[in-house]
Amino acid sequence: MTVVVGETGSGKSTQLPKICLDMGRGKRRFIGHTQPRRIAARSIAARIAEELGVEPGGAVGYKTRFNDRVSRDSYIKVMTDGILLAEPESDRKLNRYDTLIVDEAHERSINIDFLLGYLQRLLKRRRDLKIVITSATIDPSSFSKFFSGAPVIEIPGKSFPVEVRYRQADRAEDRPDASLASDVVDAVRNLESDARGDILVFLPGEKEIGTTAKLLGRLRLPRTECIPLYARLSVEEQQKIFKPHEGRRIVLATNVAETSLTVPGIHYVIDTGLARISRYSPGRQIQTKRYHDR
Repeated sequence: MTVVVGETGSGKSTQLPKICLDMGRGKRRFIGHTQPRRIAARSIAARIAEELGVEPGGAVGYKTRFNDRVSRDSYIKVMTDGILLAEPESDRKLNRYDTLIVDEAHERSINIDFLLGYLQRLLKRRRDLKIVITSATIDPSSFSKFFSGAPVIEIPGKSFPVEVRYRQADRAEDRPDASLASDVVDAVRNLESDARGDILVFLPGEKEIGTTAKLLGRLRLPRTECIPLYARLSVEEQQKIFKPHEGRRIVLATNVAETSLTVPGIHYVIDTGLARISRYSPGRQIQTKRYHDR
């Protein structure tokens, strides 16, 4: 059992499965690698496959809801945490795996919390199982303590100089999406004269993305296209952000692009400071999504 704290850009999500493969893991059983979001699972599997010189679905497979690209030839299986959490129903000891990597553990969803609790108990029955818990913003001491003093490894990341600018947003407490979209349009206009690279905009949800896209469309910016990015989009629509393009691209995304996903060509980030975050309500005993400051 190991806890890995890797800064953003350190390559932990793509390199750890390959390191496990080089160590001889995954020969008879899978190297399982979980992600909290479907788009991250697919993109990471594609990246690992590319680096290994194979096609996704072969040596590197992935499984998400409604999409199973795992074959008999797969050594590495990238999946959402929900997929792995459902497997003990038919495989109580998770005998299909000899290694499990739980990425982005800091998100602390119900799926991740249940999964970590289950794996902690499973380690007592499966001494051969290797588990790696990773994140960029994890609290290593608490996770190490939870897993009986597991060792902690810190990996530095590659960073670049970043200039931060703040804008005063004049919005009501209910934060109407039209006002939020107007703030984004004003910020894009300030960058209009600078043609270097694409723009990534973080917005709370699909509704705000749609409103912002309409307002940006009215500007008729030359050689500029707006692309939405959120979890419910089809695979084909999500993959557009990775395709080569001409001119400037403005990616309007929810927090699916915040972790485990690197959008190529981005030079500017406009962050509205809001996200719809899933939280468990003990009183109502349900999972809810509400607006929170990022």
